[in-house]
Amino acid sequence: IERIDPAKDVDGFHPVNVGRLSLGLPALEPCTPRGCVILAQSVRQDLTGLHAVIVGRSNIVGKPMAQMLLAENCTVTIAHSRTRDLAAMCRQADILVAAVGRPEMIKGDWIKPGAIVLDVGINRIPREDGSGKSRLVGDVAYAEAAEVASAITPVPGGVGPMTIAGLLRNTVIAAAR
Repeated sequence: IERIDPAKDVDGFHPVNVGRLSLGLPALEPCTPRGCVILAQSVRQDLTGLHAVIVGRSNIVGKPMAQMLLAENCTVTIAHSRTRDLAAMCRQADILVAAVGRPEMIKGDWIKPGAIVLDVGINRIPREDGSGKSRLVGDVAYAEAAEVASAITPVPGGVGPMTIAGLLRNTVIAAAR
């Protein structure tokens, strides 16, 4: 990735862009986390003071998501599949970002009433009809969580289109520079 010109790194993964993001400097940002911030702000424009819990610590989503939410004045907790009492941690979240890579791991009773839930997961699981075909699900048990959350992204069709929008955003920024 170091061979890519950081000014043309529309994915936002080059170490220069990662470093600039962590320092709060202008950078081409990773597309999925930027899309998640935009989605959260579409529900609540000012995220100041909200507690965001990110379940997942990847360099592609978890860590940059934390940086971007800190820049929006959120209090941020990064959790993962080995966090002790993960359910209790999730119940504290005003904004819950699920990026752990486990199908429907986060259950409805893990969601704080009124929370904004951003499901970044995309997992294939077998259909229950015995057809041998698969279906896509997120990291959140959608039907259960939707009963509790104030807003929740579906899988598919939620965060994915925002990732594409983020990629196009970065492309325009890079071209303009």
